[in-house]
Amino acid sequence: AGLQAASLKNANTAYLRSQATMLSHDIVERMRVNRTVALSGSYNIAIGSTAGGSGIAGNDLSEWKRNLSQSLPAGDGAVAVTGVGGAQGNVQITIQWDDDGDGTPTSFIMQTHL
Repeated sequence: AGLQAASLKNANTAYLRSQATMLSHDIVERMRVNRTVALSGSYNIAIGSTAGGSGIAGNDLSEWKRNLSQSLPAGDGAVAVTGVGGAQGNVQITIQWDDDGDGTPTSFIMQTHL
């Protein structure tokens, strides 16, 4: 019984990590479509922040944050575009969720270039 419980927990953890991976790719692809705005820093958002603003970037972030909270338990995320205005295009996506239900966040970090 203990092995089966551990197996189920590990399968759930793998599923949530897959969801985080897909959601990180989702926001990166949205940023690539709207690259000029993304490079200006308009997609930068912190964990715990509510997406605001208007336009494509605001809509993309609102949808992404909503998808995070619906797909992951206590899901939230952050986007940081570095090199704004200079050596442009480095992006770090951080996604957090509560994997164990104990309030301790699990983090997934993806770095890429636009």
